[in-house]
Amino acid sequence: MKEILQPGPAEALASLLDVEQPDLDRDGLPLLWHWFYLLDRPAQADLGPDGHPVRGMEPGRRRMWAGGRVRTLGPLRCGLPAERHTEVLSTQEKQGRTGRLTFVVTGHRIVQGGEVVVEEEQDIVYRDAAAGRADAPAEEPEVPAAEDEWEIDVSPTLLFRFSALTYNAHRIHYDRDYARDVEGYPGLLTHGPLQALAMAEAARRRGSSGRLAFDYRLVAPLFDHQGMIVRADGAGTAVRDRHGRRTATGTMRSLGR
Repeated sequence: MKEILQPGPAEALASLLDVEQPDLDRDGLPLLWHWFYLLDRPAQADLGPDGHPVRGMEPGRRRMWAGGRVRTLGPLRCGLPAERHTEVLSTQEKQGRTGRLTFVVTGHRIVQGGEVVVEEEQDIVYRDAAAGRADAPAEEPEVPAAEDEWEIDVSPTLLFRFSALTYNAHRIHYDRDYARDVEGYPGLLTHGPLQALAMAEAARRRGSSGRLAFDYRLVAPLFDHQGMIVRADGAGTAVRDRHGRRTATGTMRSLGR
């Protein structure tokens, strides 16, 4: 997949998250902002009832983003062509408490100017459809955001716009009736990539930039009514809900020059 990168998606993302617009000419795209470029755009006929592409996937299985690893090896710049190469690195079957689980690791490389500037591995889990509704986690007293934390208002509008920016039609993020009545969730699911991006942005606020390695895990589901509070402290980053329950973690390190 190849395209000339334009500043529009980056400008839209900065507006969505209410973050400072990066200097694209000087620094290129910040960590993880490549997710808004070189997008898959499947045909409508290739989408299943949940809005997710069904080609190459068993019907009726649920898809979850579990984590990943990203290395930025150079600046990814707008105004220039870039190309993404994708391959499945591994597939593993396991038996979990809720049934069969398929773990898939997908690798991506983004090339610009003949150089690999982004290397990435994404961990995706496919599971069988669960019977009945999932129980919402017990809610503890609220823990207000501290001065060094960033609270993001997770509204249906935010989730819908993030889905639109990433060309993600998965209905669990914007169709409350479907998420509740079909997949049994107590609310709209906050995207795993949105949580990872928030952690990366919290680190950017603290000065992280340049050649970076970022590893992250999604450790618990986060629903829209639970809010999202992000913190970056040294090499560690994390997301929690407004009751203090951690839902994502990440570690970041510099790769030097």
